[in-house]
Amino acid sequence: MHNPVTIPTSLPLVPLHNKKVLLPGVVSKIVLRNRDSIFLLRRLHKIFDPKNFPIVGCIPIIRKTAPSTLQGSENDRVITNGPSSTGDDDNSTQAEPTTAPQVPVLHPQRPRRADKTKKSDDQLDAAPGEPPTSSEDLFTFGCAARIMRIERVGFGGFTIFVEGLSRFRVDRIIQETPYLIASVTHYPEPLEVSTAKAAEIHDQVLRFRALAREFLVKMKELQLPDALTAQLQRLVEQAPPSTLANLLVTVIDASFDERLSMLESTELGARLEKAGEWITRQLHISQQVHSTIEDKLSKKQREFYLRQQLNAIKEELGEKDSDDNLNSSGNTEEDEITDLGRRLADANLPEEAAAASQRELKRLKRLHPSTAEWSVVRTYLETVAELPWSKSSEDVLDIRRAREQLEADHYGCVWVRRFLDIVKKRILEYLSVVKSIATALSRRFHRISLGGVRDEADIRGHRRTYVGALPGLVIHGLKKCGVNNPVFLLDEIDKTASSSHYGDPTAALLEVLDPEQNNTFTDHYLNLPFDLSHVVFIATANTLDTIPPALLDRMEVIPLPGYTFEEKLHIARSHLVPKQVLEHGLKKGDVVMADDVVLRIAEGYTRESGVRGLERAIAAVVRAKCVEVAELREQGREDKYRPEVKVKDLEDILGIEKFDDEIAQRESIPGIVTGLAYTSSGSGGILFIEASQMPGKGNLQLTGKLGDVIKESAQIAMSWVKTHAYTLRLTASANSNVLENVDIHVHVPSGSVPKDGPSAGITIVTALVSLLSGRRVPPTTAMTGEITLRGNVLPVGGIKEKVIAAHRAGIHRIIVPFRNKKDVMGDVPAAVRDQIEFVFVKTVGDVLTEAFEVNKGSRRPEKVVVVESRL
Repeated sequence: MHNPVTIPTSLPLVPLHNKKVLLPGVVSKIVLRNRDSIFLLRRLHKIFDPKNFPIVGCIPIIRKTAPSTLQGSENDRVITNGPSSTGDDDNSTQAEPTTAPQVPVLHPQRPRRADKTKKSDDQLDAAPGEPPTSSEDLFTFGCAARIMRIERVGFGGFTIFVEGLSRFRVDRIIQETPYLIASVTHYPEPLEVSTAKAAEIHDQVLRFRALAREFLVKMKELQLPDALTAQLQRLVEQAPPSTLANLLVTVIDASFDERLSMLESTELGARLEKAGEWITRQLHISQQVHSTIEDKLSKKQREFYLRQQLNAIKEELGEKDSDDNLNSSGNTEEDEITDLGRRLADANLPEEAAAASQRELKRLKRLHPSTAEWSVVRTYLETVAELPWSKSSEDVLDIRRAREQLEADHYGCVWVRRFLDIVKKRILEYLSVVKSIATALSRRFHRISLGGVRDEADIRGHRRTYVGALPGLVIHGLKKCGVNNPVFLLDEIDKTASSSHYGDPTAALLEVLDPEQNNTFTDHYLNLPFDLSHVVFIATANTLDTIPPALLDRMEVIPLPGYTFEEKLHIARSHLVPKQVLEHGLKKGDVVMADDVVLRIAEGYTRESGVRGLERAIAAVVRAKCVEVAELREQGREDKYRPEVKVKDLEDILGIEKFDDEIAQRESIPGIVTGLAYTSSGSGGILFIEASQMPGKGNLQLTGKLGDVIKESAQIAMSWVKTHAYTLRLTASANSNVLENVDIHVHVPSGSVPKDGPSAGITIVTALVSLLSGRRVPPTTAMTGEITLRGNVLPVGGIKEKVIAAHRAGIHRIIVPFRNKKDVMGDVPAAVRDQIEFVFVKTVGDVLTEAFEVNKGSRRPEKVVVVESRL
């Protein structure tokens, strides 16, 4: 304790919010944000001297005259009258009436607040936070305290560390702005009991210190630090009884009203009596809680001890393995263990898994149910028991039924049969050769979404050493299906994240998909081999570029190209239109779309490889018809409703067409040639190669967000043109440079879309020759093919997708490498082949001849032309 401090009779007041009460001898941290306290602390912060701590009066707030608009919930107080300050001691020389009037010392005729038009320096710098505290909200008694430290916090707030010195009673308020100042009467804390009263309260002090020692013993059970325990011990033995009572009331769970009562009690005997009563109550509550917990733990410990004795006796009698005898106690945990053992036996585990599970089961029996390890082991054994180690669904080998099912799902029209012939054929071969899997429709189905999976543990599971460990997606799926031969759909396998500090999930998939390894797949959680060889894995991907080669090698790739307009027409007529009509609450026949309407939607609004956009457009048309039905029904003119959708209605419903016949409307210009591309989404598309020349030094500039491969194709094309410039009649002599004093710029529009690949080789060389010779290539003629430095034309991929995209765009003539003829004749639907003329070429000279000669005469009557090399 510090030396006695002289406390003035007038104190600046610091209102205490949040039902906070400061008692003498207690050090406390207070955060202040109300306006009047901020004004006071700003001044004290400027003149703060660590050697001469300022003294303020900390006074609780018992009610509010008006709710605060800023922090109302924090400042609401119960309106109470100040209780008696004397306790039961009749010898008190400063006794108050038994029922004290509500703040009687605050004289009602207090001065008015300063005129707002005449602001002091502090008022000019108004503080944020709560409004000023009214004197009517203050408690009758407070605690004089020295400010030991001041800190700024947040926006305009302060934190102060104060030490309570003595109680005081508010006599009157002598200042209200910019902060409160009150005239007070002090009640100093006695450092020792006076001789006159020593005999009266000596026994009371001894009883209180004994009670404090008992309370300290309970606090030691919390395993507090040794230094803190020693400090508390010194306080209990050496601190004055008044200070000890104040400290303990602050520590225990006392209510706000009880602490106010302690603050206004000026007699030591009354304070000791109140504090002793509240500490006794606290000890009683703590003992009840401790006894309840101890009773529960003791019961569990006795059960565990008796169970261990029972096991030892049964081992002596040779009855150790009897599950019925183990369960004779009727314990719930024993029932769970017995049931778990029976489930493990019924699971027909492999030898290795059975041995491991029995070892874990015996370990579970030795563990106490209250331990965390008991729950971990039980969860693990339940997972093992629920897995379909030997449970399979029955396969029915019926090739005819499988064929009929595929035809029914994908329709048997000529276009769709050709479109899905390869896929259907492969599935039928799979069913025919591998009898153990039969038809997928008789098996359980589970989908695993791999998009965004970046943790190897998502595939292999977490090891049981981690908190909250779980099996991986594969084992979890098997557990959910309940059989060991389901069909797993690995959706979006191309979007699985690559290697990171979480591991490589694609590497984990190697063991899952490798038929030579997946019969002993080991999940980290199970730590047991599980046979995945009976599972049928079907993976989907939009592109193969992002799939690691090692993983791709474990799979058989079956490409699914885009739909033709005829196929989209049938799909819309058979599936999409009826589906949308039903989903929008209409009946069959309420919306009728003719074939020309569906084709106009597909050609003008949704040029895509699939039918998602087509379905959305059809849904928009159906919704428009729903609105029309509702409006006519409100008007009572339902008989006027017209279910047919006309082509002329589409513009009102879907807006202006997004795609027009761009190819037919393009003008034939030297240096512009139409090419074909294969997109990363697995569909085809058209692109335009544009070339222009300008004065320069023979440089080649390439733009359009081109990749390295297509840039190399442009360099090869330029070299070939320079080599054969005289033959092409682009120069007057064989030794002349066709690019002398000329720069060439090649651009591919749609500059924000990345483009790469070798298939634009013949298109670029044709564009260069067209530019330098002034000859034109019809915009309805497209081409694709890779070139070599010697002028040979090499085959490219994605022929079917490119041809279908060209058909959608209105291309009439396509120049294709000769070695791609088999792809055109075998993969492209006949309906598309009948509407396009194909020219198969072997050299760049053949390409140029066919690209330019078509301008001289009419279109060839034959649909397939094989050109012999001419250059």
